[in-house]
Amino acid sequence: MLSGSIQISGETLSLAEVKDICDSLRANSVRLLSLRGCHISERDFHRISRHVADCQSLAQLNLNLGVVSNINRVKQLAEALASNRSIHSLFLHGTPLTDSGLAVLNPALSLHPSLISLDLGDCILGDGGMNLICGLLPPDGAKSGLKELTLSANPAITVKGWTRLAIAVAHSSQLRVLNLDYNPLGDHIAGMLAVAVASSRTLEVVDLEGTGLTDQSAQVYRHL
Repeated sequence: MLSGSIQISGETLSLAEVKDICDSLRANSVRLLSLRGCHISERDFHRISRHVADCQSLAQLNLNLGVVSNINRVKQLAEALASNRSIHSLFLHGTPLTDSGLAVLNPALSLHPSLISLDLGDCILGDGGMNLICGLLPPDGAKSGLKELTLSANPAITVKGWTRLAIAVAHSSQLRVLNLDYNPLGDHIAGMLAVAVASSRTLEVVDLEGTGLTDQSAQVYRHL
């Protein structure tokens, strides 16, 4: 375990572990908190969320694989993010968030002063969620926004949603990494995104693994 980090994966958290997490957050001694795939009681999730809100040292929060398992936890996380000022990376991959859950979380994400990396892969998002996500990619001259965005494996997003993202990416003044792997994009959507990538002055990495691109589309990206 790295200094200043708490990393637990796939366990049912004991009272002692929850106490250690809360004490570390209270003491501002943890920079990375990863509870990937852990089973946490409602009471303990609430306790941890309250301490995340006040922690001034926490830079990375990993709640991947279903830790935020219901709308009540989404609300508690939103409240924590609304108070927290230090988190720059938030990982929610594999969370049953849906568009309605993201709508609850979105105000806190939009107003967070430090957040630059967001993982919403496999979060059951659709076009409504994409509209909110595009608001986190402000255009030139606006406030700072995300530098890294992961939207892997959200197959319910349609052409309409991807078109909206392409426009936002083209005008974003911050985004450097965009992970879209394992979405059924196909050549048409990939073509729109290629135009956005070419227009962006900051984008460095685009992950399109498993998106149904033909060799023809792949060649286009190789020449960008």
